Amino acid sequence: MTAAPLRFVFDPVGDELAAAKQCESDVFLEAYGNTSEEFDVEYGPYTDSTGFMVVMQDDGVAAAALRFIAPGPKGLKTLNDVSRPPWEVDGLRSARAAGVDPARTWDISTIAVRKGAGRGGLCAGALYHGIVRAAYANDIDFIVMILDSHVRQLLSALGLHIHALPGTKTAEYLGSPSSTPLWANLNRGLEQQRQDNPDAYRLIFQGIGLDGVTMPTDWVWRRRSVTSPA
Repeated sequence: MTAAPLRFVFDPVGDELAAAKQCESDVFLEAYGNTSEEFDVEYGPYTDSTGFMVVMQDDGVAAAALRFIAPGPKGLKTLNDVSRPPWEVDGLRSARAAGVDPARTWDISTIAVRKGAGRGGLCAGALYHGIVRAAYANDIDFIVMILDSHVRQLLSALGLHIHALPGTKTAEYLGSPSSTPLWANLNRGLEQQRQDNPDAYRLIFQGIGLDGVTMPTDWVWRRRSVTSPA
């Protein structure tokens, strides 16, 4: 149960977008030492291809937020970043070797959940469910990400087994001492989860158990720049 009602917002604007960014900034500063200036450098080039999902409290504070990058002129950040040390591999070639179609892929760039007794799991589950709902609504088949090993373990415990991009390994990345470039086919991954962990499948795919979060009815992303006014 949550201490206050929660509301999921897909593609937030205005104050809700600001709250999502503040949540992301607070969580990543505490966890990995990332500053807002560093975020501007890392994610600024992808602004026009960036979207957010956020779980809002009724006091206007974001309890959890997720940043995703869609295919665009600058490409996908994960596939670009693996060309840098410590990996130094061709991201597009690596993706295609795994069978990933970059044109039907979202880059899950950040997942931020504020610490809060009794609601962290609910907020994380809502974000994972949001990825699935939004991906299906926007004809997305694949996700890529560079994920901290601790978060990857949590996803594995939910029956979501995400694969390392060919040619990459676990290494230090943006303050995380142990991160891995990953990819997943959503359909195959969810089918495997249904077999391995049906309870988690009901939560993440079907949304059963998210009664404490009001969900949107429209999951179509209209690709407006995150800098656009409400």
